Amino acid sequence: MSEEDADSERDAVAAVVEAARDRLDPDEEEREQLRTVAERLLERAETAARERCDGADATLVGSSARGTWISGDRDIDVFVRFPSDVDRETLEEYGLAVGHETLPDGHEEYAEHPYVKGECEGFDVDVVPCFRLDSATEIRSAVDRTPFHDRYLRERLDDDLAADVRLTKGFLKGIGVYGSDLKTRGFSGYLTELLVVEYGGFLPLLEAAAEWQPPVELDPEDHAPADQSFDDPLVVVDPTDPERNVAAVCSAANVARLQHYARAFLDEPSLEYFEPREPNPLSESELREHLERRKTTPVAVRFDAPDLVEDQLYPQLYKSLSGITQGLDDRGFDVFRGTTFADDTAVIFAELAVAERPAVERHRGPPVHVQGHAKGFYETYADDPDAYGPFVEGNRYIAERTREFTTARDFLASDRLFDVGLGAHVETALEDGYEVLVGDEVTALCGEFGPKLRRYFEPRP
Repeated sequence: MSEEDADSERDAVAAVVEAARDRLDPDEEEREQLRTVAERLLERAETAARERCDGADATLVGSSARGTWISGDRDIDVFVRFPSDVDRETLEEYGLAVGHETLPDGHEEYAEHPYVKGECEGFDVDVVPCFRLDSATEIRSAVDRTPFHDRYLRERLDDDLAADVRLTKGFLKGIGVYGSDLKTRGFSGYLTELLVVEYGGFLPLLEAAAEWQPPVELDPEDHAPADQSFDDPLVVVDPTDPERNVAAVCSAANVARLQHYARAFLDEPSLEYFEPREPNPLSESELREHLERRKTTPVAVRFDAPDLVEDQLYPQLYKSLSGITQGLDDRGFDVFRGTTFADDTAVIFAELAVAERPAVERHRGPPVHVQGHAKGFYETYADDPDAYGPFVEGNRYIAERTREFTTARDFLASDRLFDVGLGAHVETALEDGYEVLVGDEVTALCGEFGPKLRRYFEPRP
């Protein structure tokens, strides 16, 4: 590449990056509004905390505290810190009381312990109690880490790196891999900020990601024990807790997606990579066209979605998807691809390469010379009037026996569905009733899940 071409490429990247900054960076009015609301909330929280406990205080954490939030984000996280000698029950009691005084119209939610969530002047606010500790290795619950994360990053982020964090978050959102929730299994805000700090900016991170050879291991503070090992495609050792991989939730697929889009952006920069897009719903006629073209047989198990938050629901759906598709594979229906999604109802969806199996199946017995097992196999099927055989093929007994299910519908509609690995709440929901959709019947899903079906049938990295 000539120097002139290289300069042209750099200019193209710089122009897109500048345009993305204009979209992602909050303006001064937006920043001032957040500062004003945050200060008011902190004052309320700290006053309420100190009234109940000497030594308690409140602090702002997260992206709103570090200036790494994107324009339009409306989240404020207030952490109320109590001395370490307060017991867990008292912390929860005081924490909820402080939360309700800070957010009079707030409601209680539960993670490892309860906290108060609500709205203040258009901002979504969490008021979370935690312990004030000397080291992150002393934590009593996951939220106790957050102040340590905040302090670590504040010491390392300057205005330029904070701006690059915003760019990176915008890029990760645009390509659909931002978020550590158990539905997305992507890049958390904290992980994103650590990666930007580690590599020194947005573009250096993309350049590095484009060349990653997973498993990738990063240890920002070089303090992980020599015998510490993580079995993840991306490892970022928590600089405040060497026994924790910050990227543990990040799936191999999402690491690969970042690599793909990093290369694509560097090859041909575009603002499109910073623009999250919800696809238009797939219509029934479009779905039928896909099915006609693919010549597969779609099946779906549809049921009322359990009343769970997504972080509880989706692990159960993923487990159930794995169990049901394995059950289909084990019975010879050859799952081509599958997925799961939920709204008011939940769906386990699979495409089958084989729609119907013969009424009989082969069952290979032991070699004839393995006398004990061979005799038992022979006697089992010799007395079965519905079996063909046993006969000898090579050196083994073979029997052809009646197949339990000749169609996927028969299996999915049977009690044997409950023999596969299912999430506990999914199993309960299925016991309450479900419907099985096969072939063109899956067009009934378009009304509720049209965009998700388009993502499935028109996939992209």
